[in-house]
Amino acid sequence: MGTQKQEFVDKGAADVAAGASLRDPVDGHSINWKKAHRNVRRLQARIVKALKAGQKRKVRALQFILARSLSGRAIAVKRVTTNRGKRTPGVDGEVWDTPRKKAQAVEQLRTRGYHPQPLRRKAIPKKNGGQRFLGIPTMKDRAMQALHALTLDPIAETLADLNSYSFRQERSAADAIEQCFSVLARRTSAQWVLEGDIKACYDHTS
Repeated sequence: MGTQKQEFVDKGAADVAAGASLRDPVDGHSINWKKAHRNVRRLQARIVKALKAGQKRKVRALQFILARSLSGRAIAVKRVTTNRGKRTPGVDGEVWDTPRKKAQAVEQLRTRGYHPQPLRRKAIPKKNGGQRFLGIPTMKDRAMQALHALTLDPIAETLADLNSYSFRQERSAADAIEQCFSVLARRTSAQWVLEGDIKACYDHTS
């Protein structure tokens, strides 16, 4: 009983900290972005702490809170409206290019009852004269992916290989080069490095 009560207290505290109300109207001009990022980082830190303690139920509860929070939804919408594809619509033709649309997107970003829409297929010409096809999600689907990424990144970063550098947060090619040097600079280090690639790996689907 004591454990259940503590989880309820933790859930309520995080709920307040994250500004988790789904009913409050959203004003895009009044969002405190510094506070929103701080709220999300705080919840992500608690997810990592619960994960390391083996508290799986608490991890899921904190993920649920983060996915419903105003801070999480606002940051997810901000990510898809400030990146390079912000002017590229999906199959619905919608682009969130005004403060009003962005505020509505934050307000309407819901995980319950969510169903993704089909991808818009677009051909990109290649240097060799061929084509590479892209699947472009709608703005809402991209925002939903960004929102769930906020809840999954802390777990991925905690459990991932320490020497993995590709597509990792706060890591770069320079970090990989430094690790390679520290491993290969010894007298007993390997003498050869093999690099492999699969030609046209993603050009054909079965």
